[in-house]
Amino acid sequence: MKKQKTQHRRQDVASENNQKRFVLAGGGTGGHIYPAIGIAQALQRFNSEIGIVFIGGHDRLEATLVPQQGFRFLPISVEGFPRRLTWKWFPVIIKVCQGFVQSLKYLRQFKPDAVIGTGGYVSGPVLFAALMLGIPIAIQEQNVSPGLTNSILARFAKAAYLALPPDTQRFPNHIVEVTGNPIRLGITKYPRNTETYQKFSLCAKHKTVFVMGGSQGARAVNEVMIEASPIIAEFAASLSSEIESSVDLDNSSEVHLQIVHQTGKTDAERVQAAYTKYGIPHHVQPFFDQVEEIYSIADVMICRAGGMTVSEVTACGIPAIFIPLPAAIGNNQVRNAETVANAGAAVVLKQEKLTPAALAEELIRIITNEKISQQMKIASQNLGRPDASDSIAKSIFRLASP
Repeated sequence: MKKQKTQHRRQDVASENNQKRFVLAGGGTGGHIYPAIGIAQALQRFNSEIGIVFIGGHDRLEATLVPQQGFRFLPISVEGFPRRLTWKWFPVIIKVCQGFVQSLKYLRQFKPDAVIGTGGYVSGPVLFAALMLGIPIAIQEQNVSPGLTNSILARFAKAAYLALPPDTQRFPNHIVEVTGNPIRLGITKYPRNTETYQKFSLCAKHKTVFVMGGSQGARAVNEVMIEASPIIAEFAASLSSEIESSVDLDNSSEVHLQIVHQTGKTDAERVQAAYTKYGIPHHVQPFFDQVEEIYSIADVMICRAGGMTVSEVTACGIPAIFIPLPAAIGNNQVRNAETVANAGAAVVLKQEKLTPAALAEELIRIITNEKISQQMKIASQNLGRPDASDSIAKSIFRLASP
């Protein structure tokens, strides 16, 4: 609450001193909200006296997450359109119109120099209201393939900040900037150290595999890891003479890999039981609040391929095995994963054809071949853009300049 009051005072100062003011809109999921927060924090790093306001759904995730970060939040009525034409469109149209009128009111009061949308249907009414008022707009797209809202608004935007090079050109060339996704500042700043291994009862001499299905976990990823456990354990027991690593390993028969697994709420006990049964050193949690700690010690990732996950993994330069969500809207995760794989930084295993043996084979191939591991690491680092937030913030300040 104290942090939020401080933010409100900053906005009063911004108004009095004619400082720049910005509105950010995007929500529904963390994949749209966290990039907006990252941009806002970067804007503040360049000028702590600017005014920043978020506009989002009154009953959506952003209504909770944004105030927690100390930013002012203004709620609107909003709803996503069903994917097919049904009678349900009528109440949605009413809500969208209400959200548009509410956005007009907020923007007239706040008088921002620019409005930035990070996607999701919540950003639509806000950015259209900005266009009606002649306020410059910019969009930020987290995936290779843009969402519906960003695709529509791109023709009116002054800038489009893309996470990855597009597979096809969906936006006008003159507005495109491939900046990467704006990730949290601490993601790449956390050093690898023995204290982290000790905190999670892990061994610094072992290769660490980080399995992550997202904040809610991923049932398919959890299941395949359970089924692959006996295969991984069998291979791992013979790794001591094969792994070429930058750390010294003893020549015992001890397993020389360990797994850190973020399972989500439902599968933690089952996953942990499987690793214990087959003697694989591990640390299992439903969710890691400070995921940067695990990134810092991860030698290989096994994960989904959402836009923010891909950006964090490449910013940290971690070789990855992507198991993209097949049902993702617009096939975004598959396209994200294939873009990284084409750069040499990842392997893609499609869920519909995934087998425990195939997963174990790819994991062991990366872990046991130091040349392959290093090539993937370098390719990931080359693709990653840890300074995306700052690049976007600089561009937004230029956009807002008269």
